[in-house]
Amino acid sequence: MNTQQVIANSHIAFGTSGARGLVTDFTPEVCAAFTHAFVAVLREGFVPKHLALAIDNRPSSYAMAQACAAALIQAGVQPVYYGVIPTPALAFQAMQDNMPCIMVTGSHIPFDRNGLKFYRPKGEITKADELAILASQVEYDALPELPVLNASSRAAANYCARYSSLFSLDLLAGKRIGIYEHSSAGRDLYSTLFEKLGAEVVSLGRSDQFVPIDTEAVSLHDIEMAQRWQKEYRLDAVFSTDGDGDRPLLSDEIGTYLRGDILCLLAAQFLGIDALAIPVSCNSAVEACDSFKQVLRTKIGSPYVIEAFATLQTQFSRVAGFEANGGFLLGSDIDVNGVNLSALPTRDALLPALAVLAMAGNGPISQLVAQLPSIFTASDRLQKFERERSLALIEQGIALPKSFLAKLSLAQFEVLSIDTTDGLRMTLSNGDVVHLRPSGNAPELRCYAQSKSVEAAQLLVEIVLAALIENN
Repeated sequence: MNTQQVIANSHIAFGTSGARGLVTDFTPEVCAAFTHAFVAVLREGFVPKHLALAIDNRPSSYAMAQACAAALIQAGVQPVYYGVIPTPALAFQAMQDNMPCIMVTGSHIPFDRNGLKFYRPKGEITKADELAILASQVEYDALPELPVLNASSRAAANYCARYSSLFSLDLLAGKRIGIYEHSSAGRDLYSTLFEKLGAEVVSLGRSDQFVPIDTEAVSLHDIEMAQRWQKEYRLDAVFSTDGDGDRPLLSDEIGTYLRGDILCLLAAQFLGIDALAIPVSCNSAVEACDSFKQVLRTKIGSPYVIEAFATLQTQFSRVAGFEANGGFLLGSDIDVNGVNLSALPTRDALLPALAVLAMAGNGPISQLVAQLPSIFTASDRLQKFERERSLALIEQGIALPKSFLAKLSLAQFEVLSIDTTDGLRMTLSNGDVVHLRPSGNAPELRCYAQSKSVEAAQLLVEIVLAALIENN
C-alpha cells in the first residue's frame, strides 16, 4: 500500500488543527498511512526512536491508536502510550522528552467523527508539515494483529505538576469549584489538581456517552445547567473543557460562561504577555484594552497562531496566543511568581482558567470582565452545511457586499470594510461585525458577531443564521 494513495482515497482531510473525518473512514489502513507518512516527514530532520500516543474518550479512539502503534512498530519506532489524557498533557510530556507524538481525538465534533493531531518534538506541526504528510509516498504492508496498549500515567502526573508547582497551594482556598466532567479526556485529573490548589471541588455531569462540547457554541442546555449548578451548590465557578481538554469553559460566580477569547485576554494580562498572535475571529477588546505591545491577527487554527510566534519572538520575550475557543498557546518560556513556566505551543485549557482564578483572588470573576472594553461577541453554526455551499456564499459576499447584506436581513446597514483573512468578516456602518467561515473540522458554517452588548451580538447571529436557512 502507498500512503499518498490511501490518504487521497480516504475522505480524510486536514482542518484547522489536525486530520478529521468520519470514524468509518478512519480504517486501520488509513491510520497506518497517516502514521507512516508522518514518520517519513520526521525523518527528513531526525530519526525518531520513540513516539508518544494518547487518546480521548471517543468509542473509536483506542482502536485508532492501536493502528497507529502497529504502523509505528512496522516503521521501527517504539510507541509510548499514555491512555486517555488531555491533548496538552501529551504535547507537554513529549516536548519534555524531545519526542514526537500523535493525539487521537476529534476534539469537540460529534462522536461519529474522529481525528489525528501530529506533533514534532518542539510542538504542533505547521501547515507546511501537513502538506508534506499528504505528499509523502511510503510503501507499507498490511497491518498485523493490532497490539494491546498499556497506558503509562507519567504524562498525566507531569501535566498536573506543571500547574500545581506554578501556583501556591492555597490559590483556591475558600472557593467551591464545580468540575463539569462529561466525557472530557482530563476528567480524572481536574478534581485532584483543583483540590491540591485548595479548592472544595464538586464533580458534576460525568457521562458514559461521548458529549461533543463546543466551547465556541455552548448549547443552551449547558448554559442553563451551569447556572442551575451554581445555585444548587453555591459555586464560585464552574470549570470544564471540550472533549480532548485543550479548550476551556470557565463560568463566573453566577454561572455565566466566559467566552474563550475574553478568558484568554484576562489570562494574558495576568501572565504579563508582551505580544499576542490571535485569529481574526477574536474579540476586538484584545486591541482596545491596550495591554499588549503588539497583536498579530492570523487565519483561524492553531497552526497559524504558532507560525506567527516566529515573527513575534524576534522582538518580544513574552509571547503567547489564543483562539476564540479559549485554547491558550504559550509561545515562550516565562517567569510567573518566580517560577519558570516553559513554552507549550499547543492549545491548553488549564493555564487560562487557573490564571483567571488567580487574577480574581477573593473577588468575583465578573468584576474582571466588567473592567474590559464593552465589546461583546457571539457565535453559532449551521450544521450539515457543506463546505462548498459556505464558500459559494462567501464569494457572493465578497463580490456583492451590499446585496449580500440584504440576503442576511441586514439591508439597513452599509459595509464599511471587508476582511478576507479567513472567510468573510464585514464591519458594518453601526460598528457591528459579522464574520462567516466554513468550519475546518466538519460540514458546518460558523457565524461570529460583534456588537455593543451580549444581547445585540446574539441577536445578530440569530438574524444572520435564520436568513441563511431561509435563503438556502
